[in-house]
Amino acid sequence: MPGNKLRVVSAVGIAALVLAGASGCTFADVSAEATPSPTASVNPDPGADALATVTRARVDAAIDDLATSVEAGMDASGTPGIAVGVVYEGEVLYAEGFGVRDLDSGDPVDADTVFPLASVSKSIGASVVARAIDEGYVSWDTPVAEHLDGFTLSDPYVGSHVTIADMYAHRSGLFKHAGDELEEIGFDRAAILERLRLAPLAPWRSTYAYGNFDITAAGEAVARAAGEDWAALSERLLYEPLGMTSTSSRYADLESRENRALGHMPLDGEWVVTPDQRQPDQQSPAGGVSSSIADLLPWLSMLLAGGEHDGEPFVDSTSLVPAMSPQIVGSPPTSFGSRAGYYGFGFNVGTTAGGLVDVNHSGAFLLGTGTVFKLLPGAGLGIVVLSNASANGVPEGIAARFLDIAQYGAERRDWLPLFMQVFEGESNPFGELVGETAPSAPEPSQALETYAGEYANDYFGPATVALVGDELELALGPTGRWTLEHWSGDEFVFRPFSENAPPGSVSKATFDGGTLVLEYFDQHGLGTFTR
Repeated sequence: MPGNKLRVVSAVGIAALVLAGASGCTFADVSAEATPSPTASVNPDPGADALATVTRARVDAAIDDLATSVEAGMDASGTPGIAVGVVYEGEVLYAEGFGVRDLDSGDPVDADTVFPLASVSKSIGASVVARAIDEGYVSWDTPVAEHLDGFTLSDPYVGSHVTIADMYAHRSGLFKHAGDELEEIGFDRAAILERLRLAPLAPWRSTYAYGNFDITAAGEAVARAAGEDWAALSERLLYEPLGMTSTSSRYADLESRENRALGHMPLDGEWVVTPDQRQPDQQSPAGGVSSSIADLLPWLSMLLAGGEHDGEPFVDSTSLVPAMSPQIVGSPPTSFGSRAGYYGFGFNVGTTAGGLVDVNHSGAFLLGTGTVFKLLPGAGLGIVVLSNASANGVPEGIAARFLDIAQYGAERRDWLPLFMQVFEGESNPFGELVGETAPSAPEPSQALETYAGEYANDYFGPATVALVGDELELALGPTGRWTLEHWSGDEFVFRPFSENAPPGSVSKATFDGGTLVLEYFDQHGLGTFTR
């Protein structure tokens, strides 16, 4: 089914927002849950009152169910490896691995296996920013341009005033995943952030559009303010003091770990180790963290403790609470009476059917990662699920089932197929010609050398079309290289395969006099190149 290019990563936002508010979901009657258990503690904050009741007995029951839940998810999807961790009232209750971290070696997953976290990095990065605020480097309201020299957007006023908070809440006006297409063709972080000035803008502070390089710009500004690179700042302010010794914001560190989960994806109906592992350094603040269950549980415990670590202040609540609070509507209600989903600063925020605040985030790479954490701060409960499979909704299904049992004593709907369906629908190949058979009698092209040359584009840079032997080759950016196959007349096709283009994607490349339109790169009207 044709659709937008970045549908896999978009599914992260969809899944997280469904997790946050269960918007539009139909639940069974739970009136029996309205009477709190006599063993449950009463939250002294009326604003945190809820009908759902989390008790140690229910948490234990949810933990007892985890192995069954994980195995069901692995069986239904083929996911090679999963790790799960649970913390409750400051105590680590569960940290286990399942399956293998590498199908080729068969090495098992355990609590210390390091996984790429994808967009869970956004919440970890927001924690780094909160600590940087405490250190006095910035505030949430600091303009990005104040520390990121030369940064601007297509509206100069917005470019000079857009704040760290705006970027972390995805409310800058940039289109969804702006900059990801530049990363895909090999541009580095500095070049991508500089070219955001050429992207069209929707209304500032009133439009939500999920992305990676908005948050990356904000993280880079914080790092510049502190006089360090982002990875070093993250180590100093968060990983080292929390004892997260296997956590890093550099791909090289992940690559060097012996106990490392490799990404896997289905190719030709079989799960295989992904040929080219995802290397997200250019968007490190938004998607470049790698970590283990053992390392992430202290971070979750700190968040659940309101910024305390080992009983001592670690992050001031005035810095942390805004990040974990609604800042913009991320998912409007889909029907009358359904819940909205909200986004804070790097965190999804919602309310469970039982009335408890739910803070969470999902992460996903098409090239082999699916991750999620979910917190019920009012109940002191958190779960994190990591997998080494192409995004498929299994971690979200496991987490949702766990929290249902912890709140209500039983799973209240079958979450696994729901989330698997969400991700499957968001992972279809790109292109209007997907599934189409090439014309049996195409209109002839012009002489191939007629199309050769350089075609200019401010956002993507020049596209070079060269005649190599008897084929046309397209070069775009530092690394984008494809063969152009003749389709009909002046229309050719190329077949992108990357983090943003699932297997089977096909893009038109249409020549018209002095112009070349690349369908894959034209999803926001930026894909016309002029000779």
